[in-house]
Amino acid sequence: MSIVDFDNLTDNEPDAIPVVPSAPMANGDSIPTAFDPVQLRGGRLKRLRAMMAEQGYAALVLFDPYNQRYATGSRNMFGYFLRNSTRYIYVPLEGPVILFEYPGSAHVSTWLETIDEARTSKVVWSAVNQRDNMSSDPFGIEIAELMKEHGKGNKKIGLDRCTMNLARSLEAQGLDVYDCMQDTLHCRRIKTPEEIACLAQSMAGSEAAVAAVEAAIKPGVTENELFAIMYGDVIRQGGEFIETRLLSSGPRTNPWFNEASNRVIRPGELVALDTDTIGCHGYYSDFSRTFHVGPGKPTAYQQSLYRMAYDQVHHNMSILKPGMSYREIAENAWKIPERFLDRRYPSIIHGVGMHGETPLVAHHMDFDRFSKDGILEPGMVVSVESYIGEVGGADGVKLEEEVLVTDTGIEKLSRYPFDEALLGKEF
Repeated sequence: MSIVDFDNLTDNEPDAIPVVPSAPMANGDSIPTAFDPVQLRGGRLKRLRAMMAEQGYAALVLFDPYNQRYATGSRNMFGYFLRNSTRYIYVPLEGPVILFEYPGSAHVSTWLETIDEARTSKVVWSAVNQRDNMSSDPFGIEIAELMKEHGKGNKKIGLDRCTMNLARSLEAQGLDVYDCMQDTLHCRRIKTPEEIACLAQSMAGSEAAVAAVEAAIKPGVTENELFAIMYGDVIRQGGEFIETRLLSSGPRTNPWFNEASNRVIRPGELVALDTDTIGCHGYYSDFSRTFHVGPGKPTAYQQSLYRMAYDQVHHNMSILKPGMSYREIAENAWKIPERFLDRRYPSIIHGVGMHGETPLVAHHMDFDRFSKDGILEPGMVVSVESYIGEVGGADGVKLEEEVLVTDTGIEKLSRYPFDEALLGKEF
């Protein structure tokens, strides 16, 4: 299956943009995967501007590539700009959205109806060429002029991330500068119908990639070879990249968070993975599975770990409902047996959108350290986590499901089957 990335067709491909119906798929899927890309972009920008009005921002200057894409659908050299904050987008509460682009590449985004104007970035290569002090004043002056033109006297401006000298340059122009990252992420917590369709498509691609990995698991293959299969299939499905390298085997499954290596997989071991995939249309898919390596059957210990992880995920899914507080989720979550507490996963659930997002609900003993209370709302998409492993244990099991919060409960986005042998089911 090849997926056209409607969010990033270029201006020389107008004939490639189809008329996309808004009805569910013909097979009766309860979560439609068809969407209108113009509505997708418009709906996100509308939500962002509603947040700006609520928080009193006259404008935002977005350096983070995820926020840039959320606001406009624009994507350019994504990995590069994760490292180099030299491309930015000015989003006023009212007025034109202006892209400040890397030289020679504005054509990648100017076809988008969400981009009203493109200019060359004032800070391209500034740090590399030791020009930060020289570029910051022109940056500040230009943004201040735009604020004066469109801000109606409001001087509150939000930056999601930037170097200190750029924030200071805006302050030197008399602007009130605020870090808007948490406001932006909070805005993004509720997904539009078009975003949910994107998430469903992204999940389908990741499931196909995991199926390719499972089919390739056998003694003698390395973790890196399996990870390469997953990564390659993600790209083939229209995805973009994988944020982590969480694929491990045998004794490297405990503790969790070991990255894929050249370790050779042996019979009777476990292989555990977490997708953590920025899939098609730039949307995240995040589920985890653990597999048994044949020939032979899993040990009773491996099955017991797997059953606990399975029970944890399914219990915690069963308690989720709109209107539930995050603290309530933590207090009612599956109780981890004492000997597995030290290696518990950091969260019970976390948000999913263009990456791991709001909220993050930690276990009850960690809640005040990592979480802030809030309310589970319809339109949120969350991943439900489990890791079961003990200090000194030979194995660990990672399982995770991704779900949509609805008006009445949840609906699963991830549908990949669980390992029947590890569940102890006879064929």
